[in-house]
Amino acid sequence: MSIQAIVFDAYGTLFDVYSIGSLAEKLFPKRGAALAELWRDKQIEYTRLRTMCSTYKPFWEVTQDALVFTCKKLKLDLTLDAQNMLMGQYAKLDAFPENLGVLQRLQSMGLKLAILSNGNPEMLDAVVKAAGMQGLFNHLLSVDAVKKFKTAPEAYQLGPDVLGLSAKNILFVSSNCWDACAAAWFGYTTFWVNRADAPLEELGIQPDAIGADMTALLRFIEPDAGTE
Repeated sequence: MSIQAIVFDAYGTLFDVYSIGSLAEKLFPKRGAALAELWRDKQIEYTRLRTMCSTYKPFWEVTQDALVFTCKKLKLDLTLDAQNMLMGQYAKLDAFPENLGVLQRLQSMGLKLAILSNGNPEMLDAVVKAAGMQGLFNHLLSVDAVKKFKTAPEAYQLGPDVLGLSAKNILFVSSNCWDACAAAWFGYTTFWVNRADAPLEELGIQPDAIGADMTALLRFIEPDAGTE
């Protein structure tokens, strides 16, 4: 393969955004899952609206705005303590269980590894540290550098610019099909981690490869790697 580097989406791909549901359930019994789902949907919606309208604000603030809206929508009493607890948990989301081992294996292959995320730098530093992934990534790339969220081309351009490679020689990995498709439009080779067995987006383009988890990514990079 001509892949010389791998760029990962962070939230939903490396780190489980729905793992926050357990804390949400303790704070709001029987509503935790609904809160986690709507919070994520509204968070992404706000990033798109802000990019389209050129009204950027850091992802941490967007995430907090989405939480406040979600609780209003679900008629949940979000106290300041509860808000701080949920936002604090977002800074240290659980990593998917196979990810650390997969990243270590990819690094041992001599590939450059990077994160390219909507998250602002402070968020990325915190969540990578909490997951014990320090030292695995050559770069933590935040769209904060261009003040536009994905799927803006300027956000995807960060990868080639920093890595010094053409997009085609970089594998872009995301659990969000819309993200993988937009990265493919941009020119990346793409891999969709389809943990939920979701259908492809109807966008007239699809990822170069699809797998159910990050172990499948190993098999794509090196066909025998995932079975040793």
